[in-house]
Amino acid sequence: MQENHVGVLTKVYQDEDEKELIHDCISGKPDAQKQFYLKYAPKMMIVCLRYSTTKPDAEDLLQEGFLKVFKNLAQFNGAGSLEGWVRRIFVNTALAKFRDKNKLMPIVTMENIEQSSDEYLQMAERIDGKVLLKLVQSLPAAYKIVFNLYVFEGYKHKEIAEMLHISEGTSKSNLHDARKILQHLIQIHTKIAN
Repeated sequence: MQENHVGVLTKVYQDEDEKELIHDCISGKPDAQKQFYLKYAPKMMIVCLRYSTTKPDAEDLLQEGFLKVFKNLAQFNGAGSLEGWVRRIFVNTALAKFRDKNKLMPIVTMENIEQSSDEYLQMAERIDGKVLLKLVQSLPAAYKIVFNLYVFEGYKHKEIAEMLHISEGTSKSNLHDARKILQHLIQIHTKIAN
């Protein structure tokens, strides 16, 4: 037990108490829900930022995702990690927002931007993580979503196509164009920074 700011004793859940934390969250115990939120919010905010254009959009997505998590927490059956289950809810929440806006078709071509993958990786390694996140956020929605699903979530093009209701070819094209745009943006950032 730990005393909070008003002197009331509250339970502190340890990692091995995950089942109890889940049970208490489902039961609507505020201390449990707060600790659950504090445990997963930082990691889920990173996911939200990658799928959003602005920080306020990411914050809205974070709130919406946690509402869905708490609403569906009783459905978590313990198969796999809880964090993975929570992450899938956030990714699906982000995808639903973008699907609703019908922004998932290819929208630009970058035929004149050429750069080898090796050069791109070397430049990306020299850029601060926050800057790289901002560059990913600046991608057009269709490219950003496919890039995130493929690079960060590890989905294959067939899975992405099914999730987004697009063809595999569109998924591949969007990823290709996203990488070209990022290469170009990284190159510009590197020149400006030097």
